[in-house]
Amino acid sequence: MMKYPRVKQPRISDMVMQQLESMILDGTFNPGQKLPPERELAIQFEVSRPSLREAIQKLVARGFLYSRQGGGTYVVEEIGHSFSDPLLQLLSSHDEFKYDLLEFRDALEGVSAYYAALRSTPEDKQRITQHFDSLLAIYENMDPELEAEAEADAAFHLAIAEAAHNVILLHTMRGLFNLLKESIVANLSNLFEKRESRPLLKAQHQALYDAIMNADPERAQQAAHEHLAFVEDSLLELSRMETRKERALRRARVLNPSTSLI
Repeated sequence: MMKYPRVKQPRISDMVMQQLESMILDGTFNPGQKLPPERELAIQFEVSRPSLREAIQKLVARGFLYSRQGGGTYVVEEIGHSFSDPLLQLLSSHDEFKYDLLEFRDALEGVSAYYAALRSTPEDKQRITQHFDSLLAIYENMDPELEAEAEADAAFHLAIAEAAHNVILLHTMRGLFNLLKESIVANLSNLFEKRESRPLLKAQHQALYDAIMNADPERAQQAAHEHLAFVEDSLLELSRMETRKERALRRARVLNPSTSLI
C-alpha cells in the first residue's frame, strides 16, 4: 500500500508570524513603530502569549523586528529603504535627474491618488487630513523653512500612498521618501523665485485632497498629474530663463570686458 506524506498542522506561532508580516507589509505597523504589548496582541490574535512570543522571536531573527530591554518590540527602521545613501547622494547631486524623478512621481503618485480615492477608509482619510492640515499650516507661514515644508509635503503624499492599500506602491514610496524630500527641497527653492508659485502649489494640493475626500479617483489622478506637470513646467521655464540670463551676461562681457559675470 502506497504511503502518503503526513499532513502537518501549521504551528500557531507560524500563523501569528504570517499575520504580523502582513501587518508590516500593509502599513498597519510602520517602520520604527512600537508594537502593542504582548498581552494585548495575544488577546487580539486569540493565541497564547508563548505562541505570540515565539512568532515575535522569529521575526526578530529575520530582521523585521527588534526588541529593547524593558522597552518593548519595534519594527525596524530600514523596512522599505530600498534606496541606499550612496545612490541618494548621487541622484541628489545631479540636476539632470530631477526631471526623471518628476516623471516617475507623476506615474507613481497618480496611481496612488487614484486608489486612495477608491479605497481609503475613514482612518486613512483622517491620517491624510492630519498631514494636509500640517502642510496648510506651513503654507500660512510667510517665511517657512524649506526642509520643514518638504517633509510635510512628502508626508502628505506618503499618507496618500498608504491609503491606496497596495503594498508595492506603499513600499516603493517609502523607499523613495528621503529622495522625494530632497527633490521637493530643491524644487521649492527654485519655484519660490516666482512669487505666484506658493498659492498655486497650495491650490493644487487642495484639489488633490478634495478629490480623495470625495472618493473621485479620476479627478484625484488628474490632480496629482496637474501638480507634478506644473512643477516640471515651472522648473523647465526657470532653466530656460537662467540660460537666457547667462547668454545676456556673456554678450555684455564681450561688449564690455570689464563687466563681471557675478
